[in-house]
Amino acid sequence: MLAFARETRLAETTFVQTATEDGADYRNRIFTIASEIPFAGHPSLGTAVAVAAARGEREAGYVQQTGAGLQPIDVRRENGAWTASMLQEAPSFGEEVNPSHVMAAVGLLTGDARRDVPPQVISTGLPTLVSLVADDAAIARAAPDFDLVQHVLAGCGAQNLYLAWHDGGRQAHARMFTELVHGGEDPATGSAAGPLCAYMAARGLGDRVEIAQGAEIRRPSRLVAEMEGDRPRVSGGVVQIVEGTVSL
Repeated sequence: MLAFARETRLAETTFVQTATEDGADYRNRIFTIASEIPFAGHPSLGTAVAVAAARGEREAGYVQQTGAGLQPIDVRRENGAWTASMLQEAPSFGEEVNPSHVMAAVGLLTGDARRDVPPQVISTGLPTLVSLVADDAAIARAAPDFDLVQHVLAGCGAQNLYLAWHDGGRQAHARMFTELVHGGEDPATGSAAGPLCAYMAARGLGDRVEIAQGAEIRRPSRLVAEMEGDRPRVSGGVVQIVEGTVSL
């Protein structure tokens, strides 16, 4: 599975298997080009749509099994378009990180960091370092030094760095950096969208956010995250672009 994931060079490659836990409809194993990871957001949404399409279902609710636990996912096809929505695990909040270190790792100045909320590690299945900047323009200016990025991540136990700007309402602009994915930047990161929403809610910044991501690498995406009780729900559209078979 890892060899196949490396061959695709996609951000993640998923493999659908028979569930091994009660209450799950299927097991979703998720691989980057580097390793298997316990959880990821947008490949979970895409996989649920692929399962529905394979079963000939236009609307369904599934429970997927991942290394992070069991996550309910709803899928629907309407007017020729698929949407999917996943309830992620309740967030766990880890350590706060010096904003100067984070800004240096992404090629920005300490003054670019938002001063009222420090960078923090949050996980809904995959530890993410969430760091807010004060100005939307800083998101486009970011130029990560991946050696520094990995040093910062290793120091706080996170898997990826989610740099985001929040407009004070319900809009955000984000980029995700990690050596786990080919090219070092992910165009859409559901496993970080949930932690961002939880981070905002914990600091009184709102409990719903629509996130634009991926434009800087010419793969624009849009995800919606909102708190549902103590757990974030992440939703987005899903588009099938390739179908094929593999001969071994």
